[in-house]
Amino acid sequence: MRSPLSISNRIRHALRIDRAILFVWQASPGWTMLSFCLTIVQGILPLLTLYILKLIIDAVTSAIQSGETSTSGSQIIYLIVLTAGLAISQAALRSAAAYVSEAQGTIITDHVSKTIQEKSISLDLSYYENPRYQDTLHRAQQEGPYRPTQIVNGLISLIQNAVSLVAMVGLLFLFHWSVGLLLFVSILPGLAIQIVYARKRFSLQEKWTPDERRAEYFNAVLTHDVFAKEVRLFDLGDYFSTSFAAIRASLRGEKLGLRKGNALAEFVGQSFAIIILMGCLAFIALRALSGAITLGDMVMFFGAFQRGTEYLKGLLSSVASLYEDNMFVAHFFEFLDIENQIKEPANPQKLPSRAEKGITFENVTFRYPGEPDDVLINVSLSINPGEIVALVGANGAGKSTLIKLLCRLYDPQQGIVKIEGIPLPELSIKAIRERISAVFQDYARYFLTVKENIWLGDTGIAADLERIKEAAGKAGAAQFIEKLPNGYDTILGHWFDSGKELSLGEWQKIVLARAFIKESRLLILDEPTSSLDAYTEYYLNNKLKELLADRSALLISHRFSTISMADRIYVLDNGRIAEHGSHDELIAKNGVYADMYRKHLSCNRFE
Repeated sequence: MRSPLSISNRIRHALRIDRAILFVWQASPGWTMLSFCLTIVQGILPLLTLYILKLIIDAVTSAIQSGETSTSGSQIIYLIVLTAGLAISQAALRSAAAYVSEAQGTIITDHVSKTIQEKSISLDLSYYENPRYQDTLHRAQQEGPYRPTQIVNGLISLIQNAVSLVAMVGLLFLFHWSVGLLLFVSILPGLAIQIVYARKRFSLQEKWTPDERRAEYFNAVLTHDVFAKEVRLFDLGDYFSTSFAAIRASLRGEKLGLRKGNALAEFVGQSFAIIILMGCLAFIALRALSGAITLGDMVMFFGAFQRGTEYLKGLLSSVASLYEDNMFVAHFFEFLDIENQIKEPANPQKLPSRAEKGITFENVTFRYPGEPDDVLINVSLSINPGEIVALVGANGAGKSTLIKLLCRLYDPQQGIVKIEGIPLPELSIKAIRERISAVFQDYARYFLTVKENIWLGDTGIAADLERIKEAAGKAGAAQFIEKLPNGYDTILGHWFDSGKELSLGEWQKIVLARAFIKESRLLILDEPTSSLDAYTEYYLNNKLKELLADRSALLISHRFSTISMADRIYVLDNGRIAEHGSHDELIAKNGVYADMYRKHLSCNRFE
């Protein structure tokens, strides 16, 4: 993963809001346009309301002074009705704007989640093993769903406040230029405070992310079913609960400390604004007492200054919020800007429909990013069409790594992997993975129906029940599936109502069926019988060649009953191919394989 941006570079990067606006527009153009139109109208109406209020007060004052109250009554009632109409219109517009904002926010939140999911599944596997990536993903997930919406809402609020403010300032300049100027001056300290603390929050969020993720992990240990048995058996609840509480207490202290400083600074800024406001109101009142303006003018200018202060405060607050939101939305776009190291070829070659040359590893050397030692060293092997090849070696010898390279989840630093004589980097990633089906040792359990769990092995086909049943039969799963409450429609796991939990062996049969349903050229089986009962394992070992038909298979297992039926066995030792051959040939060589086999027998592990 590329080096993260420095905080100052992130801030400069974030200050471009065009990308966030474009993102929101693409997610909901209709709602965004409607929101903009409502904003303009809402910005103009307050000026009309103030002006009509002035007319009412002047009409009332004039009527009292002239004694013609009866003739002026109809005009005053008309103005009051007009004011009521404007007030109702404003209320309707506020309700409509709230609904539009809610609709727009929901759409954008869903769009952000979809974008994060699509980006996440497109990234190299190596990112999932990188803590800095996990920090970036965490921040994107936290900030992404609401920051773009907040930016657009902030812009809308800014426009609305700006339209209203321009109207009020224009009105105040008619009274005296100094009042309009003081209106701006009164809010400047508050704006500076918000910008300063926005920077502080942004920089501290960078610091807090690893601790927040660690706290989330401790919470998961305490609440998820994966850890439930060990947490209870080893009485780990207090340890993880205390660890979680300590991290949260530290974060809470720092966040509250920041908020305390911000609150004190805001109090100083607001006090400054209040003093200027009272001074301007006194100036307007004195002009009214001297007869320079009417009572209606005084009320209008009073209202204009007070509302202008609110609009200016809202405007500057929107600017400060935009500044902060744009800094934080950089986390979201930083995640979207991550580039894969594994690149798709510009002009991918096509694989032949028939397997003729198989798969080859030629002098492959690989080490994981950031690790000092090579996991595979100068590895060469081949898997011919229709051949069953087994990989044997101690834990950490590099067997699973070899599978990752074959699936092009990583690229080797040296050497090349080929399918049908074509180097993997010259093939589309989709074409490579269409050729491969796999049962991984750390297989996934999907809390869906049995039918869906098996069909997920090849979603490119229709969810045909007969084909699903055929795959289940090959995996030895059909018998227990038929005994489930709803057969193939039974939901697995205990996460949802009516779910049925399976044993490890039953889950492994489901996963085998998932692999068998895909008509791939190569089937990878990583410890495929580790949780199976003896009868099912015996069945699979004896029927595997028949089940594979003309497909190739790559087996990884510690069970010699499974390994011995392979056509060829490669022994990995400290990242190198130590020897290879059939089971009988390797026993005759009396090398690493033969030694492993004898130790296996001596431990009574041979089945």
